[in-house]
Amino acid sequence: MTTNPNEPFRDGRIALSLAGEIAAASAGRRYKIMEICGTHTMSISRNGIRSLLPENVELVSGPGCPVCVTAQGDIDLFFDIIDKGASVVTFGDLLKIPGSDGRTLSSARAAGADVRVVYSPLDALKHAEAEPDKNFVFLGVGFETTAPAIAFLAKTAMEKGLKNLSVLSLCKTMPEVISVLLKDPELKLDGFLCPGHVTAVTGISLYEGVAASGKAAVVAGFEPVEILDAVLEIVRRVNSGDFRIVNKYKRVVSDGGSPAARAMLDEVFLPETVSWRGLGMLMGSGLRFRDEYAPWDAKKVFGLESRPVDEIKGCKCGSVLTGKIRPDECPLFGRACTAETPVGPCMVSSEGTCAAYYKFIR
Repeated sequence: MTTNPNEPFRDGRIALSLAGEIAAASAGRRYKIMEICGTHTMSISRNGIRSLLPENVELVSGPGCPVCVTAQGDIDLFFDIIDKGASVVTFGDLLKIPGSDGRTLSSARAAGADVRVVYSPLDALKHAEAEPDKNFVFLGVGFETTAPAIAFLAKTAMEKGLKNLSVLSLCKTMPEVISVLLKDPELKLDGFLCPGHVTAVTGISLYEGVAASGKAAVVAGFEPVEILDAVLEIVRRVNSGDFRIVNKYKRVVSDGGSPAARAMLDEVFLPETVSWRGLGMLMGSGLRFRDEYAPWDAKKVFGLESRPVDEIKGCKCGSVLTGKIRPDECPLFGRACTAETPVGPCMVSSEGTCAAYYKFIR
């Protein structure tokens, strides 16, 4: 019989004890804390973390879901690729995201398009090698967590000389969006629950701007006890005015991150200005291929250009992503937009805030 290494971090007695410490430490003022990781969003909702906190400690969800922050005009590129006769290789999270014309990858597949689901970007290589007469495009959506693997896919395709495989890079990076959140006068945040997965690549230096602005930055794990421990740490940092960056996820995250993963990103990509759902154009927040990767850059191969497209009518995903409203404040939530009939990406993605509220809170 094996011991689950996460078990201590799910101990209900420890969780309740931490909740009591948070209540005691936070007495007398309000605290507003944002998580910027979709896995945190899901864990907080699944484990009822908000119900354990006093009313004066508020957790709000930020733009931590890479699928959700993908602009509508970029999602429409999926269907441009299909219309050009290429085979699409994708993560399952993207299957039900609606394009502007109402199509989803799932409905396109039902209508005869070749859409294949994989669990790793490198799985796309197997399809391209097995069927050299078909053109395959991997849909590269992700933050720093998955971007190195997507970069490695393109590099490997180049090294193998696979001309029937290209990558649509819609990868985004966190520093720029954090800067925008810090400057937003509406949010009035006290601190961030910082994403463990992203920080495992970037290192904790990513949050130097947070600390410099007088906000707490605590890197947190994803189990209930770890999240509550990080919330307590944020409250204590705010109370003391000591805003040094704290890494509470040392069992996984090194303070220095992964130099090898960062080197892979630098070798394959360059920063570019891209559009984020709910946030608009953010300078240097996207990753485009270097020129030598043009034969494996789907935008170059298929002549794709993102178009400025409004969000789906009535959908408030942009406001949810930026912490301006809760999902249940969107007029479509739980009515026209459900897990069974999703309208916007925040309900579709397994890391989406609306999906978390719909499944665990409503």
